Amino acid sequence: MAKKKTLFECQACGYKSSKWMGKCTNCGAWDSFVELSAKEIEILQKIDKTTLSSTNVIPITEVEQDKIQRIPTGMDELDLVLGGGLVPGSLVLVGGSPGVGKSTLLLKTCANLAKTNKRVLYVSAEESAGQIKMRADRIEANEKNLYLLNELVLESIIAQLEKDHFDLLVIDSIQTIYSQEISSAPGSVSQVKAVTFELMRLAKSKKIPIFIIGHITKEGSIAGPRILEHMVDTVLYFEGDSSQEIRLLRGFKNRFGSISEVGIFEMTKKGLVSAKNIAKRFFNRKNALVGSAATVIMEGSRPIILEVQALVAETGYPSPKRSSTGFDTNRLTMLLALLEKKLELPFNQYDVFVNIAGGIKINETAADLAIIAAILSSFRNRPISEETIFLGEVGLTGEIRDIVMLDNRLKEAASQGFTKAIVPSRPLEKHNIKTYIVESVEKIVDWM
Repeated sequence: MAKKKTLFECQACGYKSSKWMGKCTNCGAWDSFVELSAKEIEILQKIDKTTLSSTNVIPITEVEQDKIQRIPTGMDELDLVLGGGLVPGSLVLVGGSPGVGKSTLLLKTCANLAKTNKRVLYVSAEESAGQIKMRADRIEANEKNLYLLNELVLESIIAQLEKDHFDLLVIDSIQTIYSQEISSAPGSVSQVKAVTFELMRLAKSKKIPIFIIGHITKEGSIAGPRILEHMVDTVLYFEGDSSQEIRLLRGFKNRFGSISEVGIFEMTKKGLVSAKNIAKRFFNRKNALVGSAATVIMEGSRPIILEVQALVAETGYPSPKRSSTGFDTNRLTMLLALLEKKLELPFNQYDVFVNIAGGIKINETAADLAIIAAILSSFRNRPISEETIFLGEVGLTGEIRDIVMLDNRLKEAASQGFTKAIVPSRPLEKHNIKTYIVESVEKIVDWM
């Protein structure tokens, strides 16, 4: 008689063991192992073998390229991040903190597609149909071709799709949907893995684009097993402070386009809308101010002008404080150490605070020069001209290094009324803005 195969799985990280353990050796979680049934083992083995194929190999030169016909979502910024629109059969994962607007964005997208005579199914496992109706009334998303379904069971959702034809499916959220084939709780590693696999199979077989909403952990990553992000075609993160009107949609994976583009939305009374004019959203300098400098960052192919604010004050403690909002604190500490060495300024006796106005985060080094300019302005109590913009990366040796897409940044600055630019090198094109080349951090003092 064949011996029954026994397998235990950690519900915290998905680690599998042939015997039960009190503590997971992979993630350290206690009392997290559950025994998998024979059916569950069969399903998980099926998922793990999806990459195996009996198809014969062929030269890449003989492969015919797929002709992708994208579907416009009616949201220009969402189409930009997706690479030009939705791809039939794609599986898109949207993550973000609670209340940032994930459900609002996708409900509005569903309504836009329903207006074009496409049948859309919105599956909610967290909210009632009445709650979704209230949101739809507020954002004007009531369309005849938009259908709602309150369901937790995956098999019931698939049965509904087999019964009726839909052109788009939205799952809200992946952590609350469960399969009756798996005995573990919704949101567990086994459930998320099995449900995502079935949705992926459904999207590819029926050529239906599917949006799935994912919860995030306190660290900011999408909850559940890491394989969730590997299985889907596109991973989008929705960022923004609930106290701010601006929301950013970033792509971290996209099999059908670039991940360099960023969508910018504005939260209004009628829900999230594509930000039409963001040129002056993140800076508002009518007069020269102490501790304020302007710079231009690139979000994908889009230049955005930002205002950098700095406050330098004498410290009352042995160890001065360094704090930054929207800028890497470690890089701020490095820039201050550089100023102490190159300019012999006693920043070890001062607290330094840096803030990027508008709630946006800087992820590139092109704003280094503006950070230094704002710090020196506050330290010396001298305002910086409101017509000057600072562009450049600062190296550890004090040199000002070149930055990418300098001409695009200068063009945007000139269009917004800036007349002077402090830059590390001469631009390739001629712009309606006067440039001053600065090669080292010592020379920046001349502009303070």
